Amino acid sequence: MTGPPPPPRLTRISDYLFHWAERRPGALAMALGEQRLTYAEASQQVRALSRALLASGVGKGDRVAMLCTPRPEFWLTFLACADLGAIWLGLNPRYTTRELRYVVDDSRPRLLLALTEWEGRDYRPDLAALAADRPELRLVTLGGPTANSTPFRDFATEGAALPDTDRLEAREAVGGRDPALIVYTSGTTGQPKGAMLTHVGLVYCFTTQYLRMAAAPFVGLCNLPINHVGCVGDLCCTPLVGGGAIHFMERVDPAGILRLVAREQITFLGQVPTIFQLLAALPEFPTADLSSLQLVSWGGAAMPRDLIELYRRRTAAKLMVVYGLTEGTGSITYSDVDADVDTLATTIGRPDPLLNVRLVAADGRPCGVGEEGEIQLRHDSVMAGYFNRPEATAEAFTADGHLRTGDVAVRRPDGYLRLVGRLKEMYKSGGYNVYPREIETCLESHPAVAMAAVIGVPDPTFQEVGHAFVLPHPGAAPDPAELTGWCRARLANYKVPKRITVAGTLPMLPVGKIDKQALKRHAAAAPGGP
Repeated sequence: MTGPPPPPRLTRISDYLFHWAERRPGALAMALGEQRLTYAEASQQVRALSRALLASGVGKGDRVAMLCTPRPEFWLTFLACADLGAIWLGLNPRYTTRELRYVVDDSRPRLLLALTEWEGRDYRPDLAALAADRPELRLVTLGGPTANSTPFRDFATEGAALPDTDRLEAREAVGGRDPALIVYTSGTTGQPKGAMLTHVGLVYCFTTQYLRMAAAPFVGLCNLPINHVGCVGDLCCTPLVGGGAIHFMERVDPAGILRLVAREQITFLGQVPTIFQLLAALPEFPTADLSSLQLVSWGGAAMPRDLIELYRRRTAAKLMVVYGLTEGTGSITYSDVDADVDTLATTIGRPDPLLNVRLVAADGRPCGVGEEGEIQLRHDSVMAGYFNRPEATAEAFTADGHLRTGDVAVRRPDGYLRLVGRLKEMYKSGGYNVYPREIETCLESHPAVAMAAVIGVPDPTFQEVGHAFVLPHPGAAPDPAELTGWCRARLANYKVPKRITVAGTLPMLPVGKIDKQALKRHAAAAPGGP
């Protein structure tokens, strides 16, 4: 597999669209089904949208919100906003009314572009209420599921009378640490906060990631919600910086992914482990055409060993595990593409050498090999801060300017990091710190267990104890008592979960991660309580 040429380091993330429109105007930039745009066509549409935004009074620092699925309108609008220095943010169509109101109240956008309906839900009452409460907010609708709806097309023509010099003048004042994107954190431990991600961060992270991913040509798919950094960054910015193509999917559809890979000759497939598991469970997976895949990559959770082995047997693609977080903009660590199965299953890769990554113990001292410590990093690519949250921003950084990730890892002698757990998920049992990920990894090593999730629940004697939820492999029926014994043979006594529930399904967040807050609610409501 020949690696791609290094992309240039440009000033603004949106500059890459125009860069490739000049050099490869006829190359495919993005597609949704039969709707296809070359780089030349996409650049024309972004120029028109930029002028429309200017005509609407949107300028540098103004927020533009968008309620939409992953489809070309979202990506074109993001690039048009970035071109002018406006700050774009995505709203998930699965947001409840309360969640929509919270994010709009917090971000105070000047413009809201929104679907009116999706999958049977009518958003017009919510949109009307939002607009009525905010006289300064302009609402532009995208219509329903049909792409390129009339209101959006009409909006895009509003700046036709403006000379392009106005757009060029506005963009000259944009770049560096100017925010281009706000991504709201999940809010599982409090109200969501809007992480402001910058042009320099997006450019650095995704030119680096593009080179690491090494697919040539780079043809990827984007199927994550647009409010997630994995959508805007990993699945869209990565192909953009290298002049690659993005194939959009408006919902997570495992069978559709397999069809799209074959039809469009997808070369890069980046998903969370849950999606790879759903793909592997499909009856058509053993015979699906996966010959175009050059790289399969995952992050957000550990991939079970047997699943890694299956994809290594089933495809000729290189396999890679990555680790990142919203506040860091992109991936912080990467595995080598020729790493062995054990490394892929038990580590999160090595830190990017240009990032100042360190592990810090609870007492503040640097960690040596084999010691547990929080992952911290310092680089221009980290967020500019949380929008309108100076106190939360200050808490996110150390006194010497390192971003605190809240994730605890151990460094191996070869430099790879093994993720132990998250500080926010850690619980204390009998005075000991317990990280759920270590227990989950142990349970997932059992031949009958496909996936595990562990939460801490109250206990009158030990303060908190572990409650494990396990998803068995198809046809398997693991016995909780046997799984307890399995853990007892491999873990310290205080880490062994006191309760194990074998479940038919596990609740998932829209991005494919396990919803541990839902598991906590389920445990609390179960007979006898947690």
